[in-house]
Amino acid sequence: MTVCDVSVVIPTYQRVDDLRLALAKIEQCEPQPQEIVVHIDFGDKVTEPFLHSVQEKYQNIKIISSDHRVGPGGGRNKAIAVAKNNIVASFDDDSYPIDKDYFSRLLKIFTAFPDVAVVGAAIYHQNETIEDDQFEIYQEHSFIGCGCAYRKDIFLEMQGYVELPVAYGMEEVDLSLRLYNAQWKVLISPWLRVFHDTSLTHHTKPKITAASISNQILLTYLRYPICLWWIGFGQTLSRIIWLVKHRRFAGIFSGIINIPILIASNYQHRSVVKSDSLKSFLYLKRNPIVETFERKEA
Repeated sequence: MTVCDVSVVIPTYQRVDDLRLALAKIEQCEPQPQEIVVHIDFGDKVTEPFLHSVQEKYQNIKIISSDHRVGPGGGRNKAIAVAKNNIVASFDDDSYPIDKDYFSRLLKIFTAFPDVAVVGAAIYHQNETIEDDQFEIYQEHSFIGCGCAYRKDIFLEMQGYVELPVAYGMEEVDLSLRLYNAQWKVLISPWLRVFHDTSLTHHTKPKITAASISNQILLTYLRYPICLWWIGFGQTLSRIIWLVKHRRFAGIFSGIINIPILIASNYQHRSVVKSDSLKSFLYLKRNPIVETFERKEA
């Protein structure tokens, strides 16, 4: 077994069976990551005993936890902060690499693109056809946290994620916008493939509907220049219209009334990006850029 200079971070909360499978899949990779940092969120009484029971098998596991609920983004913040390596691969407790050489591919992309802060994978879910890996790479506006990797030093410089219990519509796009404003790139490549073992039916839950509304306004308040707040309000209205069209009514009202509380509890994170950066970022969302990545570089 060979080991590479990659740390893996996994935030988890009371999903032992999913975590067991994810660890087994990561163990099958060659090379192996040097360490796996698992963050256990507050209130989880089952995961730490499980991890202690398998530490003889997985000797590269580091266990950390929180004394209050921090959510997946807060868990990643804590795990990345204690990671040994500068390249940190991120998974959920129900996601894992499809390709056995996932970590060596990851390192090759980071080496080829020194101006990249985050590299994201193609994410596949239950009942989806897994496409062949494609030797392509794109600059995109954002990424998905269950299958990506960060440069630790840049992640910490950006102060990581805003800690939210339900972060849908905020977590990755907020970090990506701040990175873009600081002239760092986010790349996505279907050469990296991750399986997320979920059907995404949980996206219909009222708490996620609510968060998708209130988090968009939070993002607008924290990052958009006041002169461009109208864009954020328009995005929020479009989200509400989409939810109504798809008959996801439960959670819309609570999402709206929660906005003042959410802003009041996170106002200290406000750091506005430049107007030109925001406009260019939103253009990139609609128009990803194909990056040159010669096979000889890999």
